Amino acid sequence: MAEKEGNGQDGAVAEMEKKIIEAFEVFDHEGNKTVHVREIGLIVRSLGCFPSEAELHELLAKVEEEPPTGYIHLGKFLPVMTKVLLNRSYRPIPEDVLLHAFEALDENKRGYITKEELVKYLTQEGEPFSQEEMEDMLSTALDPETNTIRYRDYISMLIVDEA
Repeated sequence: MAEKEGNGQDGAVAEMEKKIIEAFEVFDHEGNKTVHVREIGLIVRSLGCFPSEAELHELLAKVEEEPPTGYIHLGKFLPVMTKVLLNRSYRPIPEDVLLHAFEALDENKRGYITKEELVKYLTQEGEPFSQEEMEDMLSTALDPETNTIRYRDYISMLIVDEA
C-alpha cells in the first residue's frame, strides 16, 4: 500500500523533472547539458518561481561548480530545482499584497503613480531594480499617453494562474 502512494509521488516528481529539463534545454545552446549562469534566473522564473536576487544567489551557490566556471550543469541543477518546485518555494506575491504596496505609494489615492515616482521607488529603495529590469517593467506597465502606471491594470497583467 505504501508502495502505491510512492508511485503517485514519483509520477509527480518525474513530471516536474521533465518540465525542468525542457526549460533548461531552451537555454542549452551547445546541447551539452550546461547553461550560462546568467540564464538560471530566466529558467527558474519560466518554471513559475519568483525568487528575489538574494534568493537567486543562494540557489546559484547550490548549483555552481567549484571553482565557479560560469556555467551550470543540468545534473546539479535538476535535483535542486526539483526540491524548489516540490516545496513550492519562491511563489509569486499575492494580488492583494501587490495592490496594497502600490496603494501605499499612491499617497493621493489617484489609482496611478507616475513614471518618475515608480523609478525613484524601485531604483533607490529596498532591493533596487537594475536599469534593464526597470525598462522591462516600464515597457509593460507604463501608459505611454499619460506617462503613468495604472497599477490595478498592471497587477491584473502580472497575476499567474495557479491552475
